[in-house]
Amino acid sequence: MAAEEDHHGHHHSDDHGHDHDPIEEGAALRVRALEELMIAKGLVDPAALDSVVEYYERQTGPRNGAAVVARAWTDPAFKKWLLEDGTAAIHSMGFKGYQGEHMRVVENIDGIHNVIVCTLCSCYPWAVLGLPPAWYKGSAYRSRVVREPRAVLREFGVDLPAKTRVQVWDSTAELRYMVLPQRPNGTEKLSATDLARLVTRDGMIGTALL
Repeated sequence: MAAEEDHHGHHHSDDHGHDHDPIEEGAALRVRALEELMIAKGLVDPAALDSVVEYYERQTGPRNGAAVVARAWTDPAFKKWLLEDGTAAIHSMGFKGYQGEHMRVVENIDGIHNVIVCTLCSCYPWAVLGLPPAWYKGSAYRSRVVREPRAVLREFGVDLPAKTRVQVWDSTAELRYMVLPQRPNGTEKLSATDLARLVTRDGMIGTALL
C-alpha cells in the first residue's frame, strides 16, 4: 500500500500476520546467549561467527538484490517483467523468500522517489536485501517515514527536489517491497557485474541515492 507524503491515518487490518518485536528481540537474545556459550566452551571461533554474519549481511542478501537491479538496468525485457511480477522475476534468478511472501518492485524515476517501511513491525525482503538494518526495525523510522518522509530522507542525506513526489510503501507479512533505484549517469559502458557493485542496500530501501 502506498502512502502519499502528507498521508495520515495509516492503518492495517488486524489479520496482518506479522511477527512482533518482543518475539524478535527474544530470539535475538537467545542467539546471543548461545553464541556466548559456544565461544566460552571453545566450540566456535569468534572470527568464524563474524564471517558468518558478514556473509549474511553483505554477500547473500544485498548482493542478491544488487544482481536483480543490475539485470533490470541492462535487460529491458527483464525490467518489464520485474515491475509487472516481481515475485516471479526474482524467483527466476534463484532468490526466494522464506515465508512464501510476494515481492513488488517499485521504480524510482524522475519526479517520483519510493521508500519502503513496515509500520507494524519489521517485515523485510530478506531474500534480496539480507538482514534488516537496526534503524529499519526501530519505532522512530517506522512511525516517522509515513508522516514526514522528506524530513527522514534528509536525515539519511537524501535531499530531493521540491517537485519530486515521495511514495511510501508499507510492507506486510504477505507482500514485501523493494525499490529499483535509478541507474547512475555515466554508467552506460559498465557490465551488469560492475553495475551491481554500485547498488546498495539502502538504495533498494529508498533511503539512499546511488
